[in-house]
Amino acid sequence: MVEELLAAGIAAGVGVVVYLGAAARVVKQYERGVVFRLGRLRMGVRGPGLTTIVPFVDRLKKVNLQIVTMPVPAQEGITRDNVTVRVDAVVYFKVVDAANAIIAVEDYRFAVSQMAQTSLRSIIGKSDLDDLLSNREMLNQGLELMIDSPAVGWGVQIDRVEIKDVSLPETMKRSMARQAEADRERRARVINADAELQASKKLAEAAEVMSDQPAALQLRLLQTVVAVAAEKNSTLVLPFPVELLRFLERATPSDPAQPPGPPAAAAPPAAAPPAPAAPDTVPPALPAVNGSAPALPAQDPTAGRPPA
Repeated sequence: MVEELLAAGIAAGVGVVVYLGAAARVVKQYERGVVFRLGRLRMGVRGPGLTTIVPFVDRLKKVNLQIVTMPVPAQEGITRDNVTVRVDAVVYFKVVDAANAIIAVEDYRFAVSQMAQTSLRSIIGKSDLDDLLSNREMLNQGLELMIDSPAVGWGVQIDRVEIKDVSLPETMKRSMARQAEADRERRARVINADAELQASKKLAEAAEVMSDQPAALQLRLLQTVVAVAAEKNSTLVLPFPVELLRFLERATPSDPAQPPGPPAAAAPPAAAPPAPAAPDTVPPALPAVNGSAPALPAQDPTAGRPPA
């Protein structure tokens, strides 16, 4: 009798253990359990922890409440300004109502994926190329609104939608590169012209100061010589400005022996010397030679006559 009772107790214990093993379920912290009894939804969602169901009668489905990161395959479309592009995106969503996520839609992940693809195509057709490249924040908000509207009835909340990449044809890339290059060249020319204008104004001011103080030009020339000589060059080409020559010409006197002063008055021209007079007197007699009479010089018979 005792043995029979002991065997029955053991059998009952084993049955209880088997029953508890079949009825016990563990729901994780990030999950929620939805129970169906004979195909009908039981009211209330099972929270995290240990829970039990009726074996062979109830069925427990677990729903993950974590944020799901789903990549959207690249979609090819034509923008509003007739440019063919390929755009891919990524969707972040989570389940907020576990019962609706199981009952309202067959596979909420697949449904969200298909809705994201169709919404992305619609956004491409309504947008310009410049908006896809530079104004993505507004497009992300519009895409999120388009996906979130039907997903609310599925117990799914769209947390964020981001356009990940925009692929352009090679011809369009080259055209955009040429446009950007031309724009940058235009800006560089404007900047260079502005720099030249500012430099010319500063040079004009410097020239005005140097014209008032000619010694400043010489000091600037000496500074240039020092700057060039610091490079340890074997040949030194020294420009000699014309203004320095003019300064030296004004500073140096014309005659180094006399101090600079007012020029002397010009002397009157000297009178012409008088013409020699004709000889009217007889030259003195020459002494006699050997006791004879002195000889007189021969006279020219034409002397003293006026010219014919």
